[in-house]
Amino acid sequence: MSVKVVRNSKFRHVFGQAQKRDNCYDNIRITKSSWDSTFCCVNPKFLAIITEAAGGGAFLVMPVDKVGRVDRDVPLVVGHKAAVLDIAWCPHNDNLIASASEDCTVKVWEIPDGGLSKNLTDCVADLVAHQRRVGVINWHPSAHLVLLSAGSDNKIFIWNVATAEIFTEISMHPDTIYSAVWNYNGSSILTTCKDKMLRLFDPRTGKLLKEGKGHTATKPMRALFMKDGRIFTTGFSRTGERQYALYDGETLEPLIMEDLDNSNGLLFPFYDEDTNMIYLCGKGDSAIRYFEYTPESPYIHYLNTHQTSDPQRGMGWMTKRGLNVNNCEISKFYKLHNSGLCEVIIMTVPRKSELFQEDLYPDTAAQQAAISAEEWFTGKDAEPVMMSLKEVFLNNQSSKDQKTGGSVLRQASRRIANDTGKPGQRDSTVGNNEIQSASMSRLGNFSSLKPPASNPSTPSHEPSPQPPSTNGTPACVTPALYTVGVEADLFTKLQEEIKRMKIIVKGHEKRIKTLEDRLSEMNMNYDDEDD
Repeated sequence: MSVKVVRNSKFRHVFGQAQKRDNCYDNIRITKSSWDSTFCCVNPKFLAIITEAAGGGAFLVMPVDKVGRVDRDVPLVVGHKAAVLDIAWCPHNDNLIASASEDCTVKVWEIPDGGLSKNLTDCVADLVAHQRRVGVINWHPSAHLVLLSAGSDNKIFIWNVATAEIFTEISMHPDTIYSAVWNYNGSSILTTCKDKMLRLFDPRTGKLLKEGKGHTATKPMRALFMKDGRIFTTGFSRTGERQYALYDGETLEPLIMEDLDNSNGLLFPFYDEDTNMIYLCGKGDSAIRYFEYTPESPYIHYLNTHQTSDPQRGMGWMTKRGLNVNNCEISKFYKLHNSGLCEVIIMTVPRKSELFQEDLYPDTAAQQAAISAEEWFTGKDAEPVMMSLKEVFLNNQSSKDQKTGGSVLRQASRRIANDTGKPGQRDSTVGNNEIQSASMSRLGNFSSLKPPASNPSTPSHEPSPQPPSTNGTPACVTPALYTVGVEADLFTKLQEEIKRMKIIVKGHEKRIKTLEDRLSEMNMNYDDEDD
């Protein structure tokens, strides 16, 4: 009897879910350009999509939370004299976006908070050097305002955006440059070229460090750096099969190369450095494949495919800062349809626990730059500044508690009154979750009742003096507090209760995760038996 061994992974059950049309973006005049670009980029504040425009190049920028039907006369970013081919948000400033165009220029734009109220025509930086169209742009991952551009003149420029000056020019490519990417700390760049070669450069000197063979077809090839320095590529074989491959980052020798299918669309790879997950989105495909990378052979592990009915013309990918970590989202895609729809697809890890999932959300890249452009130009390297997503989780949880705190407080108060018969006493039968939620809400009520001491003109919220009680109710308790059954000394008790609950919760977090892992293993065993 053969035994099927299933690899254990916390991402094995990741699933994708398309949002309802009301939570997507519709009626967009998406560009009809044949250039192999994603045509879309997104950050926690804005969504940008390259649009079809007569007499020049334009792209749409709108607040990411402004979903629904887009007006035909919506303000655009205009200023290029020919079609826009690529756009990229600055990783260190959510209001800065760069655009590359067929007019041979790269422009950097500043988007006001709240979005555009009229067409934006004035850029903050105009980078002019290429002699032919510019099709690739990429921001430095850790240095502030350092930008890479690659054009059909077979040249790469490294720009200091603040001064609009060229720092490095690389002109060693004999043919069209398909992609150019930074490594994790921005100390190297990798290019793919129509001559089927991979090239590794020093971005400060322009020196060629290494050269190796890529995919065997002359069709477009894409590449990206893994966090550990290895290189992941997508391309085509000589016989037309779509492939992905993994290369050694120092020798540029292939470690693996796998065939996928016989489709014609270019595969756009998206890599999550925090979870080591890779997503492949093919142009013209109706599916998103996702894999997990491990440093040990066989390196790339297939997880699943999110299948839809409509082909994708382009794809945007949200950074980790824009995900809802409270719902265990690990990725969010913005899929462009030929019909003008931008569909939001969310990848989620199913978890029952409502605690912060530290194994899913290690520290991620923050918006802060690690070094300045001048420091990087003088030879200093730095990895991206990291931030914890637990703060985002707690802020979301706090906002949720504030929205639901009133009803929870009333329910807990009624429970106290029913169980004890006295509004000022707490019975041990009340659930810990109710007490903790009610405690946080009561603390908010106490703070909101205190008037500002520094502004005598502000109307006071202090209750008027109450007459002595005749029915056993303490005269010092305000009507609002008496309504929810809070006595004067309960405030201190609630604070102590919160402290105790936090200690208990921390103690149980590890146990909950252990039980979830065991449950996941049991599910895998059941799946094996079914197979």
